Amino acid sequence: MLPGMLLAAALLPAGYPSEIQAWRREREENVKADWLTLAGLHWLQEGSNSFGSAPSNLLVLPAGPARAGVFEFRGGKTTVRAAPGVTITLDRRAITTRELRSDKPGPADMLRLGDLTLHVIQRGRRYGIRVRDPNSPERRAFRGLKWFVVRESWRVRARWVPHQPPKTISIPTILGDVEPMSSPGYVVFTLAGREHRLEPVVDGEELFFLFRDATAGRETYPAGRFLNTPMPKDGAVILDFNKSYNPPCAYTKYATCPLPPKQNHLPVRIEAGEIM
Repeated sequence: MLPGMLLAAALLPAGYPSEIQAWRREREENVKADWLTLAGLHWLQEGSNSFGSAPSNLLVLPAGPARAGVFEFRGGKTTVRAAPGVTITLDRRAITTRELRSDKPGPADMLRLGDLTLHVIQRGRRYGIRVRDPNSPERRAFRGLKWFVVRESWRVRARWVPHQPPKTISIPTILGDVEPMSSPGYVVFTLAGREHRLEPVVDGEELFFLFRDATAGRETYPAGRFLNTPMPKDGAVILDFNKSYNPPCAYTKYATCPLPPKQNHLPVRIEAGEIM
């Protein structure tokens, strides 16, 4: 059983401790398998961008051939060209040159170079090469995440108020950009005797809340945390803050995280979920 679970188990619904334990285990595996493999993010310059492990390259990789090839970036289009004698694969097939799809709208073309994976990302007007390495020092050093004690009181039933029609809200990013995202409504709930409001965006078939509370910069990541919930049902949304989690930027400098908008800054301490 997880640290602190015994203190709260008697107060929780039947089966809830096991549910939280499974969710935390999945969360830790996701961080280890995904974000801790990030080993580079290189913004492309117009023209030729050499890449390889040698310091003389414009894009220096953590491993692999000294001179692996070139990314040609022109007019928003990226083409990879492998250096002579270097094996780069796409969908398990060796390629010498290929125009690449980025992650927007995606799916991105995933290049393999030894143990490394490289693909094109687009953030605003920027295009970059994201590098993943399963042997990264951060991944090898990972010893698990830290959490607040689980408490039933942090599972909050909130009233759902739809936007009619849904509206677009501005979501800032750690890069200094602002991305428009669709928000179908907002939730109203009570904590510590005060009414609060959060405005989510749509993430697939879920609601995605980006929020910041008074634990930020103390116990939790300074910029804020995330929370996913099912879509509203019967005019309500269950905000289970025990499942709130830190953004990828808490664990890697190579992420491009969205940040909580000002309307989602809460003046209360939410002592639940993932901590630093």
